[in-house]
Amino acid sequence: MPNAVTGIPRELLQPYASPCISIFMPTSRTFPDNSQDPLRFKNLVSKVESDGVVFVGKREIAPLIERLRAVQDDASFWKHTLDGLAVFITPDYFRIFRLQESVIEQAQISNSLYIKPLIRAYQTAERFQVLALTRSEVKLYAGNRHELDEVELADGVPSTMTEALGTEITSPHMTVASYGGTDTAMRHGHSSRRDEEALDNERFFRAVDQGIGEHYSKPSGLPLILAALPEHQGLFRSITQNSHLLETGIAIDPGTLSLDAMRERAWEVMSPYLEARIDGVLARYAEAEAKGLGSDNPHDIATAAVAGNVALLLLDLHVPVPGRIDPNSGAVVFDVKPEEHDLSEDIAMTVLAKGGKVLVLPTERMPDESGAAAIFRHA
Repeated sequence: MPNAVTGIPRELLQPYASPCISIFMPTSRTFPDNSQDPLRFKNLVSKVESDGVVFVGKREIAPLIERLRAVQDDASFWKHTLDGLAVFITPDYFRIFRLQESVIEQAQISNSLYIKPLIRAYQTAERFQVLALTRSEVKLYAGNRHELDEVELADGVPSTMTEALGTEITSPHMTVASYGGTDTAMRHGHSSRRDEEALDNERFFRAVDQGIGEHYSKPSGLPLILAALPEHQGLFRSITQNSHLLETGIAIDPGTLSLDAMRERAWEVMSPYLEARIDGVLARYAEAEAKGLGSDNPHDIATAAVAGNVALLLLDLHVPVPGRIDPNSGAVVFDVKPEEHDLSEDIAMTVLAKGGKVLVLPTERMPDESGAAAIFRHA
């Protein structure tokens, strides 16, 4: 099952043992287009193998290449691709991400992971998650206004009531009582069927809420839209601890919706929330700028990012900023072409690594034309 990235995982910002291999390639969702994907991946692995021999030597690179070749030869893996693929492997880390965005084909080996292609694709304000919940089943989706894909649930997140409660699912209880002072015993239900189902629902929904919050909402920070029957909407909202759950949901049995219909209904919920969120961010930026705590100057923003002084970075979805940050000195260099290096992506990487937030906006909602704007932590 495809497992779409829900946001740049913090693990990708951590340092790992060298050599670090990063592979990106566009993929196809359907046959026959996806039949060429394994061959394209094979060529990228061959390239990084050749570069790796020069970079660290054949003995050091061989174990990593062997693991990549196993992916290359896994026919089942290539039957479940999305629009792009990102593969990261080091001596102490290996993970593959199926992407809902196409990416430029490239393979790199260096002393650190290369994750810049993920910045604009997975920090965009348009991304959201949908929790499709019924009494018998749980599904999670991730996407944007254009794409929505099911996410494979992690261990610890129940997908059914039986999985969540096991043998503890409430069963009918019978008691014996006497009436009218006689010895005549009458059997009656200790609790109604409806009460028992309500108890099971509450325990089940609590387990789902905890699992989704811990494994998805907290790590990604993405808005969560609940798709469930009206009565389940009320119960889930009464017990949820998930601060990312939107107040408006999709009040229908999610099993009656196609994936495309689910996406359309979710975007109807997400769109006004997104506009209000962007309005709030822009108002916050205008206030910060007036106080000397905001800037749209790429040089000033880069300097602040290196110093850990950027609380929130706003990036234009489509406008690159030619330049780069020198990894050694932290100085900003503008002597490169936009197609060669994007300063805004360097800044974003630095901001994320130092605990700041990055939000990618449509061009028409950016507060300036420089391609970047930032709110500083202090003057």
